[in-house]
Amino acid sequence: MVTEFKDLNYWALILGGSSGLGLATARKLARHGMNIIIIHRDRKAEIPAIEEAFEEIRNSDVRLESFNIDAVQKEKRAGLIGEIEKILAGKGKIRTLVHSIAKGNLKPMTGENPVLENIDFQLTLDAMALSLYDWTQDIFRAGFFAKDARVISFTSEGNQKAWANYAAVSVAKVALESITRSMALEYAPYGIRANCIQAGVTVTRSFQMIPDSETLRVHATKRNPFKRLTVPNDVANVVYLLCKDEASWITGSIIPVNGGEHLK
Repeated sequence: MVTEFKDLNYWALILGGSSGLGLATARKLARHGMNIIIIHRDRKAEIPAIEEAFEEIRNSDVRLESFNIDAVQKEKRAGLIGEIEKILAGKGKIRTLVHSIAKGNLKPMTGENPVLENIDFQLTLDAMALSLYDWTQDIFRAGFFAKDARVISFTSEGNQKAWANYAAVSVAKVALESITRSMALEYAPYGIRANCIQAGVTVTRSFQMIPDSETLRVHATKRNPFKRLTVPNDVANVVYLLCKDEASWITGSIIPVNGGEHLK
């Protein structure tokens, strides 16, 4: 195993890293020697299993610090910036910021059940898109980024296709991509690269919350050239590739990581 990040005092800050794509990314980067900070929001009953997964990462001979705090709230973010400053201790640098927050309202636009309202769009947009900019800006202002930093977030095919009950998340994904392109342009003079990964249909906890997700799963499997779904490790592998020195010329891109699922 190549551990090219070991002894460089590099850190990956992962927003939403207790499951799914975020956790897989933490595991992958840790195996290659990157220290990890995970900010997540989970119920008390879920913490023992999450801590067990975190302990496995620590066994990769890296440091892992975690905070079970809502990363979207401005006041909480300010406190977390202070905690991160203590962790870095003036020596460590954040090489990679990964945004994997899945906190959206999945409601229909019509029907008798609670329907999508303006506030649902606002809350989803804030959590799943605007928080990427908020965190990037705060880390940048604090001077925590490495001189060749990478900002990576996750989008989906819902950025172009209309799925029932997915409207608020779809709006957030489009905004996330737009923010990524703008950050790639405006932060480039400071050595920061920003890219967005369009993952294929991946059975994660957040995916299973989508109404009729089983239909999406079956359809995606049928049209995928490899006849299988994307798994979190597929995405984590590409995050790792984007973190390597050799990927420094990739920025402002929306990169499909889906085994060709988007081709049909």
